[in-house]
Amino acid sequence: LKATQCFLFPGEPAQFDPTFKGPMKKRGCTDIICCVLFMAVILGYIAVGILAWLFGDPRHVLYPRNSTGWFCGVADLISFRARSPTQLVLVFVFNRDIVNGFNAREIGVRIFEDFATSWPWILVGLLIAMVVSMLFLLLLRFTAPVMVWVLIIGVLGAGAYGIWHCYWEYDNYKQLSATITDIGFTTNLNVYLQVQETWLAFLIIISVAEAIILLTIIFLRTRILIAIALIQESMCVFIYHRAISHMMSSMLYPLVTFVLLLVCVAYWGATALYPFNVMYARVYMCLHALVALNSTGFNSSDYPGCPLASCIFIKYNDEGLFQRNLFNLQIYNAVAFLWCVNFVIALGQCTLAGAFASYYWAFTKPDDIPMFPLSASFIRSLRYHVGSLAFGALILTLVQIARMILEYIDHKTRAAQNPCARFILCCMKCCLWCLEKFIKFLNRNAYIMIAIYGKNFCVSAKNAFLLLMRNVVRVVVLDKVTDLLLFFGKLLVVAGVGILSFFFFSGRILLPGHTFRSETLNYYWMPIITVVFGSYLIAHGFFSVYNMCVDTLFLCFLEDLERNDGSLQKPYFMSKNLMKILNKSNKAQKKVKGED
Repeated sequence: LKATQCFLFPGEPAQFDPTFKGPMKKRGCTDIICCVLFMAVILGYIAVGILAWLFGDPRHVLYPRNSTGWFCGVADLISFRARSPTQLVLVFVFNRDIVNGFNAREIGVRIFEDFATSWPWILVGLLIAMVVSMLFLLLLRFTAPVMVWVLIIGVLGAGAYGIWHCYWEYDNYKQLSATITDIGFTTNLNVYLQVQETWLAFLIIISVAEAIILLTIIFLRTRILIAIALIQESMCVFIYHRAISHMMSSMLYPLVTFVLLLVCVAYWGATALYPFNVMYARVYMCLHALVALNSTGFNSSDYPGCPLASCIFIKYNDEGLFQRNLFNLQIYNAVAFLWCVNFVIALGQCTLAGAFASYYWAFTKPDDIPMFPLSASFIRSLRYHVGSLAFGALILTLVQIARMILEYIDHKTRAAQNPCARFILCCMKCCLWCLEKFIKFLNRNAYIMIAIYGKNFCVSAKNAFLLLMRNVVRVVVLDKVTDLLLFFGKLLVVAGVGILSFFFFSGRILLPGHTFRSETLNYYWMPIITVVFGSYLIAHGFFSVYNMCVDTLFLCFLEDLERNDGSLQKPYFMSKNLMKILNKSNKAQKKVKGED
């Protein structure tokens, strides 16, 4: 299998470098062209925001407008005289929308009151979620082997029960003479469950699947042990007595990413709201005088030759340069927003990867771990690799834009689609979804290589991809084991905190001595939803850091195996547990033991 992988994905294995001691200190700026392009887009984005702020008017969304073109509840600046009762009726009818909006505003006020009453307890729920997430990760060092094997045994046990149940059903229907051929095609699926052949088919399928899973576990047991050891090793990053003050800060780094993403979303929302509702100049038609006016005002004395002159609202002026390019500005806003969001995520991944790589490549842990590895990695990423991070983010942004365009086409043409067109669109959306997942996977590992070696994006992506493909079985096993553990961790945190918040905010749990009562809430489900959603974000933030740690240590582990052989000149940097699983050791350690 190893020979086949090397034949399909040859590449150049990492060579031993006696000067390599972790993330390279001497490096240069990478992907400068993309860096300049990204900076230009950011400057353009700022310019779009300034134009939106200067010329936009969000009142087009916040307030309804009457037949004169003015916002309801806002004082008119133009003298307007209604010439007929019809105009007065139009103004009155349009103003009914304000009455219809009272209910929504009242609900919003009640929700705000609920948050004002319950916010301390919401913070308590989020604090509990943070503590539970931390405890789960800390306990993984000791419980990871047990959890993994319990889950594996659980899957095998579920399959064994399925086999027994199918055989039991098969035996029960043995006396019936009916077959699937006799029944034919029917939409009543329960009929098929009363046929012996159906349960025989289920029995064969589940038995084959069970055998495949069992054989896979038997042949991959060593790689499963490696995955468990890497998961345990990842937790060691945070608990070494000297490294804890430096590495534990990485657990809080998701707060930085969250704040930056919040800034991006807020800027996008404000920019999208303002230019979309740009303050058009009002165009009035002067009756009898046949003169078009703008919003500067109207005075009948200016038209002495036409005493019957009066103004009525016609439309908003949409012929200006800014107004004609609103759609293009919105497209620019959306593309720049996606690029910025993906860049912020890439910056976080590269920063964390650099910090965790500093831990792995410290030969004597924790003495060789550099001071403040997270801060140093963050500075290196911003100083040298903005272009590379922007390059990877741009590729992902283009794929996401293609998915959005395809979704838009599907939405607009759904009524006119035939089965063939729906099938083609479904296949295209599936392909783009897979492509996006692959790009995210490739980018993630490319950022790890960038953080370690300081190469440009293309070289880092190629090296990471070839390294992973030379160890594809280990990649699959580690990825699935990690995903399984973290999925159950998120489920535990969100479900546990959600159930606790439900019992508390619904009044089923009463704490002695506190003044909060569920009867004071208008909608007790709003704090519950807030706590559940916040718990998910907290668990996702903590677990994403841990997942990045596992991926970084895994790539370093693979590089370690290719670079070194355990000799005095090329010792391994991996932990003793990993060396024990692989039946490897450092000759220097053996020599010390022999002397002892």
